[in-house]
Amino acid sequence: MTSLKMKNANVVEMPLTAPKSEKKTQLKSLELMRTPRSIRPVLLSLLLLLLVVVICLLFVPWQQSVTGYGRVIVFSPMDRPQSIEAQIPGRIVRWNIAEGQLVRAGEIIAEIQDIDSKFLIGDQVERLRSQQGFMQTGLQQSFMREAALGGQLGDLEKSRNLAIPTAEQRVRQAEDRVVVAQQNLEQARQSVTTSELNLTRMQELFGKGLRSKRDLELAELDIVSAKTRLESTIAGLNVAEKDLQVARLDKDRIINDTSAQLNSVRASLASVRETIAKGNSDLQKMQVDIGNVVERTEQRLIKAPRDGRLVRVMEAGVGQTVKAGDELAVLAPTTVDQAVELWLSAYDAPLVSVGRQVRLNFAGWPAVQFVGWPSVAVGTFAGKVKVMDAVDDGQNRFRIIIEPDMEAVKSGRDDPWPSLNELRPGADVNGWVMLDTVSLGWELWRQFNAFPPTVNRGPIGEKPKMEAGGKEKKDKGADEKEEK
Repeated sequence: MTSLKMKNANVVEMPLTAPKSEKKTQLKSLELMRTPRSIRPVLLSLLLLLLVVVICLLFVPWQQSVTGYGRVIVFSPMDRPQSIEAQIPGRIVRWNIAEGQLVRAGEIIAEIQDIDSKFLIGDQVERLRSQQGFMQTGLQQSFMREAALGGQLGDLEKSRNLAIPTAEQRVRQAEDRVVVAQQNLEQARQSVTTSELNLTRMQELFGKGLRSKRDLELAELDIVSAKTRLESTIAGLNVAEKDLQVARLDKDRIINDTSAQLNSVRASLASVRETIAKGNSDLQKMQVDIGNVVERTEQRLIKAPRDGRLVRVMEAGVGQTVKAGDELAVLAPTTVDQAVELWLSAYDAPLVSVGRQVRLNFAGWPAVQFVGWPSVAVGTFAGKVKVMDAVDDGQNRFRIIIEPDMEAVKSGRDDPWPSLNELRPGADVNGWVMLDTVSLGWELWRQFNAFPPTVNRGPIGEKPKMEAGGKEKKDKGADEKEEK
């Protein structure tokens, strides 16, 4: 402390004009504070690096994307792995294949013995067909009886058409006889009147003696004969009227009898037709029963629905009982159809639309993915969004289906997807759905502010024009289309 105070005192007591030795000391201090020349290249390099970074941030493009996770699937429902189920309850009798074996469509995979009590008889189809033959014979007899009754009905109608006019003719004849009898009666009455007048004249003339007794007796005999003819004519008229009544009654009887016979035949014909209808119904029901039994017999044989590979056997062992609908095996159809389903979050789903490009990384295929520069990625495969679900899966996730980008494959820009022998359905997949291209600075600024990616609402595949700062350029035509 004492020495410091003494130094400070010495400093204070220094004169205003420093000596030359002190000036030299100050110059050396300034030279020591000056930047060394060896550091200048480093500073220049840093300035150049900063300039390059700024240029990159402004002009280097960056491909925006959203990430999804999913698996490999078969797009066509007909080509997807399918379960082979038991169609009827039964007992396994035999397995004709093994797991991993290739099968053809229609090839018998397994055999089942039916355990339903209605289908235990072995020759049930033959018995049903024999019963069907009896039904057909009975039906043919009914057809023959229908034809006979139809002929009988026609004959009765013809007979009726002849009998009724005949009866009507007899009625007309009886009416004519009545008319004749009435005329004869009138003539007989006139004869009686004439005979009475003649008898009166004869009696007057006999009283005057102008006529003989014989003439009087002849006149009396003539009036007796006239009265007798009158009575006979009256009886004939009564008989004619009764004959007319009988003819009319006979006509009504013929009409009623023929109607009764026709109605009887019609009733028999209707009964036969009812029998035929019932026979046809029973025959069709028997045909359905035979078809059901035949189909039931076919269902005892479990056949491959199409070409493919048997990947899994669910039920094993001879004698094991299964129910209708039990899964027996799983068949992977032979197909070249490939697709990928990815799941996106509700935050990313609005940014994706059908037709967007996708980069895929399949499990088991090593890849180096540069999200912002897909062109330099290694080991990824090209795809295109084909389908996007309109609703979520209940967990705020949306599914998109990716198909191979055949245009990129045909042009040689990308490799084709691995075959199904290597890339099997169910394999895990990571996918990046490509969005719009922006500047690197814009992407960093977006990431720092947690903004969503920009999406071009124009046609898929058209790259937006960028302004300074990473903003998209929109021409007037596009604005007009958006307004429309």
